[in-house]
Amino acid sequence: QVQLVESGGGLVQAGGSLRLSCAASGRTLSNLAMGWFRQAPGKEREFISRINWYGRTYYADSVKGRFTISRDNAKNTVYLQMNSLKPEDTAVYYCATLTGQNEPSYWGQGTQVTVSS
Repeated sequence: QVQLVESGGGLVQAGGSLRLSCAASGRTLSNLAMGWFRQAPGKEREFISRINWYGRTYYADSVKGRFTISRDNAKNTVYLQMNSLKPEDTAVYYCATLTGQNEPSYWGQGTQVTVSS
C-alpha cells in the first residue's frame, strides 16, 4: 500500500550536519502522521521524532534542539535535519507511517548514519 525509501545517510564528523529524506509512493502522505526512528548495533529501536498531518512535531529528549522533522506534501517526502551530530547518533535511521495512536505501521528500509569523533 505504502512504500517508503530513506536516503541521505553517510559518514560525517562530530559536530557536522546531515539531512535525511523519506520518499513515499503508493499513496499520498498529506493526511498521515510520520515518524523517524533509529537503531544502533545491539540496541532497541528508538523513537526520534514525529510530525502529524498539519505539522505539529514532537521530539525525543535525546535529539531535542538538534534535529528538526519537516514534510513537503507536494513532494510526498518527509525530512530529518540533523545538526550538531554526536558519535552516539550513529545508527540505522528509519522512517515510518504512524497510526492515529502514533504506532508505526509501514517502514522504510533504513539508511546508515555514522558519526566519527
